[in-house]
Amino acid sequence: MKILVDADSCPKPVRELILRSAKRTNITLVFAANRPIPGIDKETVMEICSKEEGSADRRIMELANPGDLAVTRDLPLAEQLVEAGVNVLDDRGRIFTRDNIKYYRSIRDFSVDLATSGLEVVRHPNYGKKELKGFADSLDRELTRLIKSQSF
Repeated sequence: MKILVDADSCPKPVRELILRSAKRTNITLVFAANRPIPGIDKETVMEICSKEEGSADRRIMELANPGDLAVTRDLPLAEQLVEAGVNVLDDRGRIFTRDNIKYYRSIRDFSVDLATSGLEVVRHPNYGKKELKGFADSLDRELTRLIKSQSF
């Protein structure tokens, strides 16, 4: 099992928390981004992808295996990962599953349509302690669940 992080839009406190969790659990961690991400240590895999649109997403899909855990706020990527059997959560702690990803994707697509039509849509409100705690709780639960499932 490994943790894959869509690092381009991942908030710094989330990256730091993921780094600590991966070290504590001794799980391989891979950050994928179109640019170097500050604060990534030498033991962590940092996949620097081309500047081409979607290159980091494609790299995450190449590296992902069923049973891995991915962290992304990119709902089209989350949908692909869920369909591939990868466990996915966003930086606010929402866990995406086969049962709910279409719902979240439809809301995202509707918001994009509104924005394209000229209406102003707030996509990502401020990220603070409440959101980080939600993520930390979900990450801990998912890692515990995944580690236990691999023990059998």
